[in-house]
Amino acid sequence: MFGWRFTAPLMLASTLNPINSSMLATGLTSMARDFAIGPGTAAALVSVLYLCAAIMQPTFGKLGAVLGARRVFLTGLAIVLVGGVVGTFAPSFGWLLVSRALLGVGTSAAFPTSMALVRHRADEAGLSAPTRVIGSFSIAAQVTVVLGLPLGGLLTSAFGWRALFAVNVPLALSALLAVLRWVDHDRPAERSAPRAVLAALDLPGIGLFAGATVCLLLFLGDLQHPSWPLLAAAVLLLALLVIRELRVPEPLIDVRTLIRHPALARTYLRQLIAGLAVYTALYGVSQWMGEAAGLGAASVGVIMIPLSAISVVLARLVSTRGWVRPALVSGALTVIAAGAVLMVVQADMPGLVAVLVGMSVLFGAANGLTNVAIQTALYLQAPAEQIGTASGLLRTFGYIGAIFSSSLMTITFGDHATDAGLHLQGAIVIALGTILVLLSFDRRLPVAAPRAPRTA
Repeated sequence: MFGWRFTAPLMLASTLNPINSSMLATGLTSMARDFAIGPGTAAALVSVLYLCAAIMQPTFGKLGAVLGARRVFLTGLAIVLVGGVVGTFAPSFGWLLVSRALLGVGTSAAFPTSMALVRHRADEAGLSAPTRVIGSFSIAAQVTVVLGLPLGGLLTSAFGWRALFAVNVPLALSALLAVLRWVDHDRPAERSAPRAVLAALDLPGIGLFAGATVCLLLFLGDLQHPSWPLLAAAVLLLALLVIRELRVPEPLIDVRTLIRHPALARTYLRQLIAGLAVYTALYGVSQWMGEAAGLGAASVGVIMIPLSAISVVLARLVSTRGWVRPALVSGALTVIAAGAVLMVVQADMPGLVAVLVGMSVLFGAANGLTNVAIQTALYLQAPAEQIGTASGLLRTFGYIGAIFSSSLMTITFGDHATDAGLHLQGAIVIALGTILVLLSFDRRLPVAAPRAPRTA
């Protein structure tokens, strides 16, 4: 039912988004030098992918529901192929931005449509929640985020920064050919008339959602110098989106479902808070280790290895057991413990490296426990026909948490990473963990997913 021929190409395509997010960092300096631009301008290559992905993940989920998940999945891979080629031969920085936008759009199709394909196959087999498969997607994403930096460094040093774009071509092509060969065709479309298809796509809703998301992310991206008009625009567009979605029969974001099922809305909130806490550790602590503690890049990388390793191990355990509420409660308590460590660590304290390794273990445990549990909760709570859009929206909330964390670092650290700034981050992480604990005691949150038989 969920053999490797079905899951492998779906997971490969789903990892293209996180791996493109992480491996680019190794080539930014070279790109800036070759095109004679500053680091701030070069950083736009990072933000454009996040912006496109935040908008397109739920959008592709909706497109998959209307046009067919497999069809949209393949379309996304085709866009990735084009983006990889454009970046490989880009003659100017502007073309690099186009390439990154294409990669952000194309890689966004894989995860929501994969969840729709998994849901369809599980429903046909009479399974409730294939937690092993859901966990495998989470683990694959975590592993590729970790591998992105060393892979990017290897490609850049061996072939130059253009290889960071070229590598997308064989990866996307492999996934595309495998899906064509091994994944069943979509069922015949329920709507064939162009007018019916356009009505089902809810293009005005997509436009309002895109505008609200862009304004919100741009506002969160620089909280040290907040642009209040951007926030006002985000609120206005969000209000218009809610009004629009309540009036149309097939909305992009089913506000009526969120009102009827507040447990689903709380799952999105958990994703934002958990993402904010973990990204604060990933970026904030890494910056502090390099600047305040004076540790080299290699040492920082080694210290952060337990975060990834423990996260993968616990994610596999949670997915195997099907845990939801116990994993969320345990993960939230671990977030609080990690925040407590942040509040007492000092750059000149004895045994600093051992303390930092312990903190890395705690954040890894928090990530591994919460990530799969949140995805499983979403799978159980979202209506079957909306699983693609719901899964994409879950990723969007994760992106909001990631961008929020970058502004949090700017506010707490200022121009330089300090012990005081890290301690303030620790207090914030404790508060986030406390909120997660409270959100975990939810009577509508299942203790565990119904066990599904293991299939080859």
